[in-house]
Amino acid sequence: MFTKRFVFLVGVLVTLNAALWFAGPGLALRKALVNELLGPKLIRAEGIYKKPVCGSTDCRIDRGVITQVNSTQLTLREADGRIQPISLSDTTRVLSPFHRLLPLSALGQKWRVVVTWPATGPAQSVDVEKIPRGRGKGTG
Repeated sequence: MFTKRFVFLVGVLVTLNAALWFAGPGLALRKALVNELLGPKLIRAEGIYKKPVCGSTDCRIDRGVITQVNSTQLTLREADGRIQPISLSDTTRVLSPFHRLLPLSALGQKWRVVVTWPATGPAQSVDVEKIPRGRGKGTG
């Protein structure tokens, strides 16, 4: 009744559907969206929305290199030389370049990151773009 080709095709489609269903929502989307819409040369962006998007109607995105980090604050040096302090909280998500969740304590100096944060609160997410060779916390 069913050919081998049909059964194989159904198996591939079911597997693909399951993989997309169980994939973490938005893990790769955020980084791809920033690069596609705002370009790889993005330094910072600010969006004002009618409805809250990142916990606020005023959402900011900053890209830079970490100069200082502790459990409550992250300081970025952006490409234009601006130093941007950003507060952190226990709810801040840190995503590695391989889309794995990292603890907040894993962040270190000289890491290149993209931070999404509301203007009136702590960072919502820190997407790590590049970890320097030493990989150690506080290398520098």
